[in-house]
Amino acid sequence: MNRIGPDIGGPDIGGYARRVRRHGAVAIFAALMLLLLMLADLVTGPSGMSLKALGHALREGPGGEDRAAAAILWQIRMPQTLMAALVGASLGLAGLTMQTMLANPLASPFTLGFSAAAGFGAALSILLGGATGLPPWVETPLAAFAMTLLATGLIYLVARFKGSQAEILVLAGIAVLFFFQALQSLVQFMASPEVLQQIVFWLFGSLLKASWTSVQVSGAILALCLPFVLRDAWNLTALRLGDGNAASLGLDVNALRRRCFLLVAALVAGAVSFTGTIGFVGLIAPHVARAAVGEDHRFALPVAAMTGALILVAASVIGKLISPGAVIPVGIITAIAGIPMLMTVLFTLKPDGGR
Repeated sequence: MNRIGPDIGGPDIGGYARRVRRHGAVAIFAALMLLLLMLADLVTGPSGMSLKALGHALREGPGGEDRAAAAILWQIRMPQTLMAALVGASLGLAGLTMQTMLANPLASPFTLGFSAAAGFGAALSILLGGATGLPPWVETPLAAFAMTLLATGLIYLVARFKGSQAEILVLAGIAVLFFFQALQSLVQFMASPEVLQQIVFWLFGSLLKASWTSVQVSGAILALCLPFVLRDAWNLTALRLGDGNAASLGLDVNALRRRCFLLVAALVAGAVSFTGTIGFVGLIAPHVARAAVGEDHRFALPVAAMTGALILVAASVIGKLISPGAVIPVGIITAIAGIPMLMTVLFTLKPDGGR
């Protein structure tokens, strides 16, 4: 009796199931590594904390008997660690989405102007100093999101008049990058020395000002965007086949790109508005995810998010270990570490942009 199988050209169902299990195992491994790194970040810092003391403070909660340990853990380290994971996940997710919809392995929120736009919005909010009457934790993310939407609108206008080809969108993104970097420089030129110091420190990309409020806002934005991004996992996978092939499968490519641009704008604004500009995370994490699980975005999207979180939490740990007394901002660590990682990506890219 004939059977359908790979030996007669039928679908390799067993091989597909093995790949799914392997990709699921990779995702679980990434989650466990992230948990271990977060624990390492919690016990690392200027005042030090043993694993035993950490476990005791976690069990007792914010109102534990050891007030000093509880304050260090729940008011300083826990918000910073959670913020690192949330920001890294947002940037990793946004980076993979951008690289897929632009068909460009070097696309990221940082290299195509989204981070610069959000950074300008936040810097302008710092310069104006609550001119809207809103509290800073509301005003800063709103300003960052508004400027990111403006950057999205500029790119969309170019696409509307010149077409939505990936090459045109990439060139428009580069123009937006230089435009908002110039506006950032203008804000710094206009600022007083005290405000300038705040803006420059913020542009380094730091977790030191993380709070439970920023964790809640960034976490809410990520939680709202994640289902919509995952809903388009199959569409993004199809888009990797090229615009023509994706359209032949019934996919509205232009509508998908518009939708993804809005989601990326929200993710980047929610990340950058509290921590400052952080580069390379959204560029490197997608490549690591593809190398681990391939082009199936059902797995690549969550793995890219966890990889971004891993990179940023690891940067936080490294910054504390290098300079315990004055913690080095994570933006500096990711920029230094991202250079050899980027060179590795460049040397492993094939001429057609594949790997």
